[in-house]
This record gives sequence, structure tokens and C-alpha cells, in this order.
Amino acid sequence: MHRDILKKVRRIVVKIGSGVLTSAGNGLDPAVIGRLSAEVAQLKANGHELILVSSGAVAAGRQALGLLEKPKTIPQKQAAAAVGQSRLMRAYEEAFSVHQLTVAQILLTRDDLVDRQRFLNARAALDTLLSYGIIPIINENDTVAVEEIKFGDNDNLSALVTNLIEAQLLVILTDIEGFFDADPRTSPAAKLIPLVKVITREVEQAASGSGSTVGTGGMLTKLAAAKKVGKTGVPTIMVNGKTPGNLLRAVTGEEIGTLFLPSGESMNRRKHWIAFTLRPAGKITVDQGASKVLARDGRSLLPSGIVRVEGKFERGACVRVCGPDGVEFARGIVDYSQQEIEQILGHKSAEIEQILGYRYGDEIIHRDNLVVL
Repeated sequence: MHRDILKKVRRIVVKIGSGVLTSAGNGLDPAVIGRLSAEVAQLKANGHELILVSSGAVAAGRQALGLLEKPKTIPQKQAAAAVGQSRLMRAYEEAFSVHQLTVAQILLTRDDLVDRQRFLNARAALDTLLSYGIIPIINENDTVAVEEIKFGDNDNLSALVTNLIEAQLLVILTDIEGFFDADPRTSPAAKLIPLVKVITREVEQAASGSGSTVGTGGMLTKLAAAKKVGKTGVPTIMVNGKTPGNLLRAVTGEEIGTLFLPSGESMNRRKHWIAFTLRPAGKITVDQGASKVLARDGRSLLPSGIVRVEGKFERGACVRVCGPDGVEFARGIVDYSQQEIEQILGHKSAEIEQILGYRYGDEIIHRDNLVVL
């Protein structure tokens, strides 16, 4: 199955966790970085394009600063990242130079992907780097990131980058063999699950929190990343990056680790951006009739179906769309501000201009800008 799914894969995002890159003393492990660089070079020689989403800057800075524990505050994390990022890139540069390959550093914040123009600019830059045969190495810009703009973890970032550059495969390198039915660090009887066809609630419940003192993401964040890229028809493979040769074996179709199949219906890239990259600025509650029509028929949201609006937002903002039970079932970009919606909710579209004195269109959210979750 693996070979059939992967035979047409050319562009690959490889997420490398801190637990893979660091040694027992929590500093960078040059041997691991050198080995992974050799595997990436081999895959590139085989005709693949690779983009790395690499953790490790904070861990490298933590060692340099003499910190015994993970930084607990954002300023501490920013300081460690500022010290460690150059060390991380120097390690990659030295390792890839052995194979006559050049690397490029890209540091991103959420704002870089939320703004559509910056999103497109980032994609163009990455496409150009790949056309020159360069290996882009992406990390969150921890030095300037704060809670409002941080991605949260590089698992999430790797999923967003996969959508950004339209990769056909996401490989998550972690420090365990793959996805287990329980935490293998605490449950000796835990069993590896080699294939996950659908990420169900039961699968998510089986996921445990992070077992590492180095990284920020746990198994739940890796499942979330696989679920996000699966929405665009992209499979995910999770393997142990500490084991020599695993990256090569996984990409060439050997059945190791865990393969997460993509979901049946493929979401287009713009709707994926709306659903998973944009941060909702408000909430619109609709009546039962509107919720059924939106979820079942993929129709646009009209003012007549809205019963309540919450939050302060302007035209062009992303909002949550909730049913009468308060549960979010869709997300979209509004054509009217919160103040305007409050005036026209419950009314017919033909009354918009009479109430506001102008109209942008009949829809509050056009179906092309609405994603049913």
C-alpha cells in the first residue's frame, strides 16, 4: 500500500522534532543532523524536493544559556531561540555542505500566513528556492513570536507549510516508532498502529501528551497535523527519526512507522487556509434551518439565518459559524462587519441596502469563503 500511495510523491515536507535532533544532554547532536542531511541528499538525488520544518533552536539555546529546564515564559523562550537558531542553522549548513547542497533559513510567524499576500509571497519565495536546488529549513520565529501570533508547535507549522507549498507528503520524524494505542514510554504493552485510515475521536483519545522534556508538541499535535494535511488529500507518515535510514525507507515505500491516509474529500488550498491558518475574530450563531442548508448543501450564509453575532470584527475577518447548540460547524470570511451584521441579522438580503444605505452583496459569507468543518 505504501509504495502505491507514494509512487507519485515529489514534493515533501519533513518535520524534525527536538527529541530527534538533541542528545541526552539536550544539546544538538551533530551525528544525527549529519545522518539526516545525508538521507535528504539521497532523496533529492532521487528527484524529490524537500522542505524541512526543524525544531531545535530553543534546545540549542537552552544548552548555551545553561538552562536546566525548558524555558517557561515567552521571553525565556525568545532568548533561547535567539541564541540557538544560529547554532541550529550552522549545524545544518555544515552537514549539507558535505553533499554540496545549500540551505536557506525561513523564520515564520502566524501573521506571515494569515495575511493572504504574505502567504503568497512566502510560497513564491519557497518555490524559487526549490527551483535553485536549495533546501529550505523553516522554523517558527520564536524570537519575536508572542501568544497572539505563535503557531504553538512545529507540528502545526509543518501542516500549514505543507498546504503553503502544495507538498504531496508530510513526514513527521519523532523519537518513537510511530503512533501507538497508548504511550509506549509508560505502557510496556502499547502496540504500534501501522495504518490509520481515519483519525476518529477514539484515535485522538489514544494519543498521549508530550513525553519529552525538549519539544513542545505531543502526540495530539501530530495527529492534528496529519488531520489538517489529510483534508487536502495529503498522507502523513510518522517514523522514528533516531533510527538510521528511516526517512529514506519511509519515503521509498517501506512499511515502517505509521501511515495516516488522507480523508476522502479533498479541501482546496484556499479553504484549508481559511479553516486552519486564519484565527477567528468572532462568532456567528445561525438557526436550525441555516445550519442544515450550510452543512448539507454548501450554500452561502444569508442574513436571514443569523440569530446572534459575538465579538468585534471588520469585513474580511474570519469567524466561527455555530448552530443553535453553540457548536462550531463551519468557518468563513465575512463580507460585513460585526456592527453591520447586528443591524441586518434576521432580515432578507433584499433589505440590506434599505437598512444600511449600501450593500456589498447578498451574502454574509459567500460559499467560496465558507468551510464546513
